[in-house]
Amino acid sequence: MPNLTKASFLSELERRFGETRKLTSSLSLYEVSDGLLRVYVRYSKIHAERKQAFYGLRKEDLKELEGRNSVICFLWDTQVEPLFLPFSEFEDILNFVTPASDGQIKASIFQQRDATELYISNTGRFNVEAFFGWNYLERLVDKNRIVSVPEFSHSQIQTLIGSIGASKGYDIWVPLVDRNKLDWKLARKFNCRASLPDRYGRVKEIISEVDVMWLQRGSSDLNAIFEVEHSTPVYSGLLRFNDLFLTEPNLKLKYSIVSNDERRSLFLRQIDRPTFKASGLSEVCSFLEYKDVFLWYNRIMGVRG
Repeated sequence: MPNLTKASFLSELERRFGETRKLTSSLSLYEVSDGLLRVYVRYSKIHAERKQAFYGLRKEDLKELEGRNSVICFLWDTQVEPLFLPFSEFEDILNFVTPASDGQIKASIFQQRDATELYISNTGRFNVEAFFGWNYLERLVDKNRIVSVPEFSHSQIQTLIGSIGASKGYDIWVPLVDRNKLDWKLARKFNCRASLPDRYGRVKEIISEVDVMWLQRGSSDLNAIFEVEHSTPVYSGLLRFNDLFLTEPNLKLKYSIVSNDERRSLFLRQIDRPTFKASGLSEVCSFLEYKDVFLWYNRIMGVRG
């Protein structure tokens, strides 16, 4: 029986980009626009209770993406828009991973209320919110529509993350000393929460310095925290997260290190340290790159490239 989700995706791919050619070396590799883009299609059902999808990435298929304009497309049944992972941004990571005995690298997609995350076995988690939708794929094919991404400052990234959270209905905390540096020319303005909830007294010194926090509006519940490592060591942000994680182990929130792409590999080395594996932080902390914050903000605000 054919996979209807995959069949529907391939039909839409052909409608948008013209004739689609399947590579003879694989059941899942396709070329569109006369070879301008190569697409590796993976499908999974969603594990309903855990809101998680499981994928296998064949090493021999990944080799066919090397040196090309290419994406890995992750599909699942309840998906609103396809997820297109740019291979060039994850190539070094995927080359680092040793495949399982079946020759596949194991990956998972975690669907959460506010951010979809990719987990690659034995590496770490990555926020992939920037990579949803046909508009993203169209930019890869049409170079005239490539989004120009500016150089960002620490404060500008704080502004974008705060604005994303506010658009999702959260109260926003930014440290008091940083608030007059927020860049309102870059993003939609939001109000910062005046004070932190009393319930976090034991960790107030830790969380008051976290670069951005999202809190459930009108309550004391923390939902997500972000450390922007612009010039400070990635390790310092992870230590702050680890202190919070160990002191308040019952908090169910998302931890994100935000930095430029050059620091992605450094994050992977640091999060792999025994101390973060032993505490469990390595299982819940993700990496978010500056460019992807910008694209996530544009997608949330309906800005087209």
